[in-house]
Amino acid sequence: MSRDLIFEIGTEEIPARFMPGALEQMADLAAGVFEEYRLKYDRVATYGTPRRLALYISNLAEIQEERVQEIKGPPVKVAFDADGRPTKAALGFARNNGVAVDELVTRSINGGEYVFAVKKEAGRPALEVLPDLLLNIVNGLSFPKPMRWGTLDMRFARPIRWVLALFGEDVVPVEVAGLKAGRLTYGHRFLSPGPHEVPEAGAYFAILEQNFVLVDQERRRRLIWEQVTRLAAREGGRVEEDPELLEEINYLLEYPTALAGRFNPDYLKLPHEVVITPMRDHQRYFPVWNDRGELLPLFITVHNGTDAHLETIGRGNERVLAARLADAAFFYREDQKIPLMDRVKKLAEIVFQENLGTMYDKTKRIVRLSRLLVTELDLPDYLTPLVERTAELAKADLATAMVYEFPELQGIMGSYYAAHDGEDAEVCRGIRQHYWPRFAGDRLPDSLTGMVVGLADRLDTLVGCFGAGLIPTGSQDPYALRRQAAGLVTMAVELNLKFSLAGLIAAAYQGYGDEGIKLPRDLTFVQDQLAAFCRQRLEHLLEEKGIRFDVIEACLAVGSDDLADVYHRARDLNAFREEEGFNALQTAFTRAFNLARQVGERYVLEPEALKEKVEIELYRALEEVRRRVEPEIKAGRYLDALKAMIPLREPIDAFFDGVLVMAPEKEVRANRLALLQGVVDLVRQLADFSRLVP
Repeated sequence: MSRDLIFEIGTEEIPARFMPGALEQMADLAAGVFEEYRLKYDRVATYGTPRRLALYISNLAEIQEERVQEIKGPPVKVAFDADGRPTKAALGFARNNGVAVDELVTRSINGGEYVFAVKKEAGRPALEVLPDLLLNIVNGLSFPKPMRWGTLDMRFARPIRWVLALFGEDVVPVEVAGLKAGRLTYGHRFLSPGPHEVPEAGAYFAILEQNFVLVDQERRRRLIWEQVTRLAAREGGRVEEDPELLEEINYLLEYPTALAGRFNPDYLKLPHEVVITPMRDHQRYFPVWNDRGELLPLFITVHNGTDAHLETIGRGNERVLAARLADAAFFYREDQKIPLMDRVKKLAEIVFQENLGTMYDKTKRIVRLSRLLVTELDLPDYLTPLVERTAELAKADLATAMVYEFPELQGIMGSYYAAHDGEDAEVCRGIRQHYWPRFAGDRLPDSLTGMVVGLADRLDTLVGCFGAGLIPTGSQDPYALRRQAAGLVTMAVELNLKFSLAGLIAAAYQGYGDEGIKLPRDLTFVQDQLAAFCRQRLEHLLEEKGIRFDVIEACLAVGSDDLADVYHRARDLNAFREEEGFNALQTAFTRAFNLARQVGERYVLEPEALKEKVEIELYRALEEVRRRVEPEIKAGRYLDALKAMIPLREPIDAFFDGVLVMAPEKEVRANRLALLQGVVDLVRQLADFSRLVP
């Protein structure tokens, strides 16, 4: 027999950003705990609104499954004497495990016979075990910023106000945060607060919907998007897909109803970002566009309630947005009265980080590092003054009223203000794009100035923070250093930027010294730690590109200072694994590597001392392959280089079959080992094949 289970934790409003992770956690915890408690079910589902987290289990067994344990005991020949009578060993083993000696059974393990105690534990009724089970789930939930309330020691996303737990029609006697579970739930805070009685688990959803709560978040999401798109079409426009905004709205309300509002068309003279940011980021409105891609003086919002009084609600939203846009228009006009260049000195009043100076100090460091990058990346000389100007102005908009009020517009407003001041178009693009990519999957800069200044900015931040000991932990990354490192690695790989990571770290480190800032951690520490940090980001990126884990490890093992080069080697080795000659080369390398690595010292090859035919032929083959391979490696054609190494297989096999590498004569042994070391060194220019899974 089985019944459905509903477990609802009612709370004060939980932040929208907490909800997806909490629901996923709840489902994972439930699956693990129900398995641990031996309770069978058909399906686990989690649901959430701002005021509740709910777990629904379909067809949950009413009784636990029986537990059968088999405990290994002594060998049969120890447990029983020659006449089959139990010995003290068997009697003690049976007594310790609570079974009769005649209940012991025999099992064969690896050819030996052992006695086992078989213990059976009957299943308990689900209602008896569910209180502990559900409490384990609650205690297992974690949140980015949990809180305590009252005198309780418990921490949760927000204070818990009620608990509902029903197994079919029966209340589960669980207690959470001092609250005993019952069959009462609460509806929409204003339209039908309740309490409302739920007679049995299956009635939960219908009762909440009757009281203006759509508890199924997927249904709410579909409904919101259908309403928004339909309303936009009715107004003669369209809304662009915005999954992030849609998800946030979905977890901000319980009963969605969309409505349209308007604003003064004069505000469309402002840059689109200035209009959209207050709408989207501050008010959670969807902007509306026409078919030509032009912004319309319309917005669509979703309120938490029915369609009653929509006109009044709409006017209220219009007034709020009008005030926001009036502020934005004022800031835009006032900011343009002062040239962007004149604001650079104002950056001295903005602290970058208390141990790392001001934004003005950072700007000077970025200018110097950007100038160096033009040379390091082998970019045209004409770009140097443009890069310097971009770096000089990149952070200046932080001193504007617009960015102070709307931080999301940093870089964007700098680009507009620079254009207003008559700056070069490439400088304007660079100011905007030096923040790209802002997150995983974001677009990359397509301007050289934006790319160079963006790299310099990230390097300066990473080196400064690591030098100051502000290294991210498992749960803390207040300066978003993982995102900064991911952006640096992504640009290096996707834009094929060839540079020495250690060299640029050293240059950025020196920049702090030039500004009179002494970093607590020395350069070697920063280089080692930051290289490992970037390597983790690189591994993740390569995995996303479908490269095998062992290929990634093999390529990283021979060097990761040139991030783009690691990617190209890994990509080509990943492809080479599918080639017919891969197994041959791996086998040859492994034979050479396994013997060469046993010797702790390096040997110098003396070709004239080679006497045996097979060793002379291996030397000639190695020289011929090296002659063909090294130009391919220098040109970055790693797949061709790998293919060119395949002919080494036969002479290596013949070498091992024809001579004793570890010959008793010291000079002969050293020369043969040097020959094998030459093979290993050639292949290890690309990867450590010993790390590849056969």
